[in-house]
Amino acid sequence: MKSKHPSTLPSWKISSRIKLFPFLQWLELVNKKSLRADLMAGLTGAFIVLPQGVSFAMIAGLPAEYGLYTAIIPPIVAALFGSSRHLISGPTTALSIIIFSTLSPLAEPGSAGFISLVLTLTFLAGVFQLAFGLVRLGSILNFVSHSVIVGFTAGAACLIATGQIKYAMGIDIPGGASFLASWSFILKSFNHANRYELIIALVTLICGATLKTLWPRWPGLLIAMVMGSLLAVVLQADSHGVRLLGALPGQLPPFSTPDLTFETIRMLGPGALAIALLGLIEASSIARAITVHSRQHINGNQEFIGQGLSNIIGSFFSAYASSGSFTRSGVNYESGAVTPLSGIFSALILAAIILLIAPLTAWLPLSAMGSIILIVAFKLIDITHIKEILKTSPSESFVLITTFCGTLLFQIEFAIYTGVLLSLAIYLSRMSHPHIQTLVPDTVSGKRRMRNIAGMQTPECKNSPECPELKIIRIDGSLFFGAVNHVSEYLEDLDQESPGHLLIVGSGISYIDISGAMMLVEEAQRRRAFKKDLYLCRLNQQILDFLKTGGYLHEIHEQNIFDSKQDAICHIISKLDKATCQTCPLKVFDECPVD
Repeated sequence: MKSKHPSTLPSWKISSRIKLFPFLQWLELVNKKSLRADLMAGLTGAFIVLPQGVSFAMIAGLPAEYGLYTAIIPPIVAALFGSSRHLISGPTTALSIIIFSTLSPLAEPGSAGFISLVLTLTFLAGVFQLAFGLVRLGSILNFVSHSVIVGFTAGAACLIATGQIKYAMGIDIPGGASFLASWSFILKSFNHANRYELIIALVTLICGATLKTLWPRWPGLLIAMVMGSLLAVVLQADSHGVRLLGALPGQLPPFSTPDLTFETIRMLGPGALAIALLGLIEASSIARAITVHSRQHINGNQEFIGQGLSNIIGSFFSAYASSGSFTRSGVNYESGAVTPLSGIFSALILAAIILLIAPLTAWLPLSAMGSIILIVAFKLIDITHIKEILKTSPSESFVLITTFCGTLLFQIEFAIYTGVLLSLAIYLSRMSHPHIQTLVPDTVSGKRRMRNIAGMQTPECKNSPECPELKIIRIDGSLFFGAVNHVSEYLEDLDQESPGHLLIVGSGISYIDISGAMMLVEEAQRRRAFKKDLYLCRLNQQILDFLKTGGYLHEIHEQNIFDSKQDAICHIISKLDKATCQTCPLKVFDECPVD
């Protein structure tokens, strides 16, 4: 029996297929033009990851080739099962440092036992990440605000640029130096720069920047890298102290087996959880940062699944814990990548380089690669959005500046955590202070529509009278435990000396919990003690059902609940003292009795 064409399948089956195989969604974008663009981006990325993979592996305490293995298998899996079209996974500085600090007390770095622990740690981290994705915890990305992304991106760009200046200038910066210490060393060593490396870096930088500006569709970064390499050959760079990439081992990732004994899992579990969380935040933050330019929607749950699978499968192919790379993802986007095939091409080209032309990589100058990364770092700084945030929102500006400074002065993961916590604090502060406005009829226009008394601009409107017997307010926000104190204090201060009748327009109340319901009950009881009442109108059905189910409507009095403001005002006016209303000169409402 012939299988049905995907377009003839029911929508729920197509949806299920895309969830299981998310790469089916972007395969539709593949054509000759996109293949050419992805191939060029992958070629550039393959040369970028060569020195990075080697250096990151050494930071993690592993033989150099393990960094290259991590740049082959995990990026392919993450590209197929992730959601970002431009995120490139692989070895990263942050995870490399954490792996070394976690496992170096347990085994000798570089030893067989150390490597076995690294692979097991990678497997467990992947399991955690996959589990987070399957239980749909990707929504935590919603709490990484745009200001955190912009600040983190700008800070990471400065760190990336600082890390590449040592290659561009031909100076040695001590490993592990902070941002400030690195710049102090750079300034002190400026007169000792290798002029040959500086010349190669400047030529590559000018070539790359010119090509990206004048011919943005060309593979400018790759052309600039080749130009830098040819210049190194012409200048006989090897005889003038120009640092080159060096020959690579010609071997594909060998099959490996993590140690999954109970004792090892128990020992590595806490460290694996930390690596899983950091890897997810790092990858998700980078993916979100790129979407500022690409305008692509990121599925957080799918991104978690992709990262988890990449680490689980990678651990069986001699790869250590991987995550999204800011540098390589930025290069990938700037190189014109269209689909995740660019990441797959990059991994396959890297494998081909290792097998076929590993000796030729020995002539690639690190100063040329440093210049390429400097171009990418500059493009990552979103000056337009930074200006907008600084002009419009003091709280978001504080988040941006804090995240930016934290990225420069502390560890990257600390900066991300700090930015997320600050965003949560600001969000909770706003949620705990719902907007409350006092409403009065607009007597000037003649239509007597309810207006916010604070929003009336003209002197005539500001003088619109307010009924001395009835206060009308509108609450916009959630009445939950965090907002109860603020709302309760507002209601007590509203008419502290002589509480009158109060009508709350509830159309803007989006959610209520037990604390909010109890607050309404207590307010109704407080006003009844003064022979007054609390009235509610325009509550949505969900809130009405909650109040009724919990018995709170009975405590407030069901007859005090109305569908509209007009019905509520008519009822309340009929309950007021007629003699007082007749002698009142204001006549605020149309329903007010006349003499």
